[in-house]
Amino acid sequence: MKTEAILFTGASAFFAVVTAIYMPFSRDPVGNTALAVSFLMTGLIAFFLWMQYLRHGVRAQDRREADVRDGAGPVAFFPPHSYYPVLTALGTVIAAFGVIYGMWLFLIGIGITAPGVAGFVFQYNDR
Repeated sequence: MKTEAILFTGASAFFAVVTAIYMPFSRDPVGNTALAVSFLMTGLIAFFLWMQYLRHGVRAQDRREADVRDGAGPVAFFPPHSYYPVLTALGTVIAAFGVIYGMWLFLIGIGITAPGVAGFVFQYNDR
């Protein structure tokens, strides 16, 4: 994960510099927002990758002298089945219709989406 973390840290730093230079001279709120969100999203991914690197250590892909067979073995845990993607997708669709038809439908969609997302996050928490 170290290579990916460095890549996204560089992208985040790029967006931070560009945003810091662009915002004072621009009167474009859409451009300011797009640059700021780009910085925040790449920063979030970089943070996640650094935490994974610190938690799991160096992978075979991170070493220059590693052989192909060094990366063999179990990759990760993949859940066998889950109903939470269906619940999350259904809630998202209802929330999207709520943007069109009214706040009441949007709130119902959020109420369906929230347990789906929580289920995604905590389904295999005790594994």
